[in-house]
Amino acid sequence: MTPRDRLAELGLELPAPPPPKGAYIPYRWCGDQLWVSGATARRPDAPSLRGVVGADVTVGDAAEQARLAALNLLGAVEAAAGLGAVRGLVHLRGYVRGTTDFDAHPVVVDGASELLIEVFGADRGAHARTAIGVASLPGGACVELELVAAVDR
Repeated sequence: MTPRDRLAELGLELPAPPPPKGAYIPYRWCGDQLWVSGATARRPDAPSLRGVVGADVTVGDAAEQARLAALNLLGAVEAAAGLGAVRGLVHLRGYVRGTTDFDAHPVVVDGASELLIEVFGADRGAHARTAIGVASLPGGACVELELVAAVDR
């Protein structure tokens, strides 16, 4: 089953990569690695969920935002090379805007990791990962992600 088939089975559609909101590009090649710029859960018709996890955003809602942000990352991968060209995911970095005592960052970022494994399968979808707590994110988002993938060019 292809990654596109898995997305369809999950009832998900790939969004077009959102245009950059600054002086950067959506992705950059380095050899066979595709480095995808940070993405929140924003959609063309809606911003990402604003707020602070542990205060006005639940862990479950933040994990869903991470899942949607991962879908945005996949949209950028599709635009750059096509999901079928991905040999494996290398690294996912998740930034979670949480209260000072919040410590469930990995649970939030699992929303993204689980989607990536669902789409690519355990072999290609498994990845190294970092989950980091931050004081603020662009647009007041509660989650932002970035991704590195090994891709056949």
